[in-house]
Amino acid sequence: MPRTPHRTTSAPGPLVATGAAGLALRPAAHATITGGLWAARRSVNAATSIPGGYDRLAEAGNLHNLRLAARAARRGAADGPGDGRAEGSAGGPADAAEAPGPADYVNDLPFLDSDVHKWLEAVAWQLGDPDTDDAEAERLTARSAEVIGLLAEAQEEGGYLQSYYQVVRPERRWQELNWGHELYCAGHLIQAAVADARATGRTELLGIARRFADHIDSVFGRGEGRIDGVCGHPEIETALVELYRCTGERRYLDLARYFVDRRGHGLLPPGGFGNRYWQDHAPITEATEVAGHAVRQLYLLAGAADVAAETGDGELLAACERLWEDMAASKSYLTGGLGSRHTDEAFGDAYELPSERAYTETCAAIAAVMLSWRLLLATGRARYADHMERVLLNGFLSGVSLDGEHYSYVNPLQVRDRYVPRSGDRGAFRTRWFHCACCPPNVMRLLASLPHYLAAGDAEGLVLHQYATGSFGLADGPAVEVSTDYPWRGLVRVTVTGTPGEGGAWTLTLRVPEWAAGRWRASVAGEPVDAAAERDGWLRLRRAWRPGEVVELDLGEALAPRLTSPPPRADALRGCLAIERGPLVYCVERAGHPEGTALDDLRLDPGAPLRESEEPGLLGGIVAVHAEGELRPPAPGGGWWPYRPAGAPAAGAGEARTFTAVPYHLWGHREHGPMRVWLPVAGGPGERPAAADGRER
Repeated sequence: MPRTPHRTTSAPGPLVATGAAGLALRPAAHATITGGLWAARRSVNAATSIPGGYDRLAEAGNLHNLRLAARAARRGAADGPGDGRAEGSAGGPADAAEAPGPADYVNDLPFLDSDVHKWLEAVAWQLGDPDTDDAEAERLTARSAEVIGLLAEAQEEGGYLQSYYQVVRPERRWQELNWGHELYCAGHLIQAAVADARATGRTELLGIARRFADHIDSVFGRGEGRIDGVCGHPEIETALVELYRCTGERRYLDLARYFVDRRGHGLLPPGGFGNRYWQDHAPITEATEVAGHAVRQLYLLAGAADVAAETGDGELLAACERLWEDMAASKSYLTGGLGSRHTDEAFGDAYELPSERAYTETCAAIAAVMLSWRLLLATGRARYADHMERVLLNGFLSGVSLDGEHYSYVNPLQVRDRYVPRSGDRGAFRTRWFHCACCPPNVMRLLASLPHYLAAGDAEGLVLHQYATGSFGLADGPAVEVSTDYPWRGLVRVTVTGTPGEGGAWTLTLRVPEWAAGRWRASVAGEPVDAAAERDGWLRLRRAWRPGEVVELDLGEALAPRLTSPPPRADALRGCLAIERGPLVYCVERAGHPEGTALDDLRLDPGAPLRESEEPGLLGGIVAVHAEGELRPPAPGGGWWPYRPAGAPAAGAGEARTFTAVPYHLWGHREHGPMRVWLPVAGGPGERPAAADGRER
């Protein structure tokens, strides 16, 4: 396939640390995904989601709002020099005479520009993928160039660029840091610009982002005449670190450090949810638990981890790890989803994990991947890679449909039989777009950049920590090709394709997933690998590798379906079990079961074996899991009051049933109906079996 000039075969990814950064691992220099589940989902993202994203942004008014900002900038230029606005452009003086106002602005949210920036970032990573179709690459290049040109028109001479405060509330610029999202939008602009520069070699968007970053650097700080403040929605921190890495300009790292250090000092008004909502209740190094808005918390910790890596701040890194531990141990759903409260999109209390009211925003899953990835790179600890896998294959992938045209904002773990969708567009089922459309372009950019998250290098060689068919390698060093049908099957075949020039020994490291501990086999060139080669979740194989040598990691035994218990303190889950298979969480839907099946009456038989079957015609081709149990409706004759004296029968006669479970990330495709991950156990808490006549047995 002929190459188009805007693409390279080895574009750097979203995180490229400096040589001085204190990291245990660094992302692989070359990474492609060419087959399997992730290739299929990324293909739909490239062919449908990203191109359609432009149309949705146009329909929703995001691009219209930027055109209003461009008109405002031109009008400001026409008013004369010294007003801090951009010089006139293609619109001309006549266009500048039309002053846009709040009534012209579409949607009342101040952060709509960020959706455009995330889409631009997705486009950039897709253009950097050498497997992108050439015709589609040309279309995406033209679309992104159009939008970048629009941003250039909208940017003021002093560097400021945020359409809401340029059109709707220009007099309140930098005065509403709690809800204004000005720095948040700037962060996503910077990340898009870095992606565009790395993936395509273009520099126009990077210039726009640098001018805005320079403006922010001139406004914020603790010196005289500066604003001592932080953004209500963290995001600028990690973006500034990456801008420093991309440009070498130390001021950007220092500014990121400032924003991290000033968080938690009460600089934001408490508002209706309190300072914990935006993590302004305690400095990061003093905080004892993750708190408040889940996405805000995780973006903040990702930025803090980046700052810690580049400054060598061990105390800050330790705080990030401590808070991650709290999140994983007491505030994570089985799917890796995060956030149990709808009202403020927040973490709840420890073990507050209701299935049907789970918020588990798709953006929170994406933020969790970004944080765990950074902690994996910083520490080399396998638990962070295990967490990435759980979130990617469950809590994240549920957020986008197989057709790439529908998205989930929230990802509940249960939908009741008589579920009534909430008003608005954040109900249980996927929808085409949202009034607040933060999740869809976020999904697009993660899928487009996903190859960069799967492999890394360390001081000894190449590390594969996520498994997908493709090619991975280090600059002028070890390289491999991976062939696998993971997660449906457990065999991962790794073929060495490149070695360092001198041909010396190096280490190929493979992650042994936590769920496969003690139940794996491996071989090198057909010779078995001793179990002692695995330690702390890593299988380390060191030798003078020759091109063509093959390593096989077989996780097949561990891939068998299993039942999982909830945390004992999770009250909402007591008396329930869940089904998992390898890295996948499963759920039971009414779809695929006899008419009238009431999932609320389902009871699982934990003593019956689980069976699996390959279903090539179901949901794009899956492995289904079959479980035994019964439907046990409430006891007859219960009258109008459902509560009973202790010891009285609470359930009617049971009807034996076989239930089929499918991967959670694929739920809701066959019908918008009931679903549940956690299955009540027959005879569990809150019920005693009753005879057919309603009397206690």
